[in-house]
Amino acid sequence: MGDVVELPSSLKYSESHEWVAEHGDGTASVGITAVATEQLGDLVYVELPEVGRTLARGESCAVVESSKAASDVYAPAAGEVIAVNEALAKHPEMVNSSPYGEGWLFKLKLKGPVEGLRSRDEYKQSAGIEP
Repeated sequence: MGDVVELPSSLKYSESHEWVAEHGDGTASVGITAVATEQLGDLVYVELPEVGRTLARGESCAVVESSKAASDVYAPAAGEVIAVNEALAKHPEMVNSSPYGEGWLFKLKLKGPVEGLRSRDEYKQSAGIEP
């Protein structure tokens, strides 16, 4: 990994390469990190959870698929799915080009605080990325 991987410091990260952006109103956006998109390659398909589904932390809830592999996405926090990124059905490559922006996967109404996730620096260490 010679390239500098983008990892915003405002986000929290899971060991399985998901990120959470809390909005301060009990909701949060969820996506996958640039580390994950780099490992997978160009995405060709994204399967998102249904709006209204209640997720437990760590539950498999979405699938991202590239020409190389399919990978499960796990809920980094517990909550109810309140929105999904509909644009990804036609444009899964947005996850590659903008993993923290237009490539978000779904939004949750959180059930309690987001716990057990890593800071950017902790995630970098666990993912083997130079600080």
